Amino acid sequence: MTVKKVLVVDDEPDIVELVSYNLSKEGFEVSSAADGEEALARIRKERFDFLVLDLMLPGIQGLELCRIVRNDPHTRGIPIIMLTAKGEEVDKILGLEMGADDYMAKPFSPRELVARVRAVMRRASERTAADEKVLRIGGLVINRETYSVTKEGKDLALSSTEFRLLLYLVERRGKVFSRDQLLDAVWKDEAFVEPRTVDVHVRRLRAQIEDDPSSPRYVRTKRGIGYYVDPDA
Repeated sequence: MTVKKVLVVDDEPDIVELVSYNLSKEGFEVSSAADGEEALARIRKERFDFLVLDLMLPGIQGLELCRIVRNDPHTRGIPIIMLTAKGEEVDKILGLEMGADDYMAKPFSPRELVARVRAVMRRASERTAADEKVLRIGGLVINRETYSVTKEGKDLALSSTEFRLLLYLVERRGKVFSRDQLLDAVWKDEAFVEPRTVDVHVRRLRAQIEDDPSSPRYVRTKRGIGYYVDPDA
């Protein structure tokens, strides 16, 4: 599983230590910056998956930094939680209007912060998946507009059902679905479709997208439960 990188931007060492400790404990890779200029330089140089951003910073203020990040096409998709001593409603509204995804006032619960980071990151991931016309996973490229799939640049001749099945699983990669769930989602109201139909289509799909269908990289089986796409494929 890919480790998510978080940048904590705050000029209070105790807050940075508290946030960094709790996020690191949950498996995040955490870096920090003590002022807006340092943070902006790092954001432009490195790739971060999340920002925990204080409102009151030396130099570039948190709201201005948030605005800069949101106006840059290379960074606008980074989820942001504003973390600040100011709890007034007007500050919260300003932060959200500038593009922050969530807002927490100090003092805060470290467990709640971790939960909010995960929730915002999950929503951002789902939003990105829904907005993308083209999905890429491993050597596969799935085009929603043309209903086409390529593997290492080679066109695959998937049926419409196989395409819908692959797209549904890739859009929800990591989540395991039973045969009945896939029938409801992919086949919908088609008559005379049995759960074993899913197995047949998965087998046909694997024959095209997998290098070794007997040891699949993409569409995996959770024994006794169902099928899923490995998020790290």
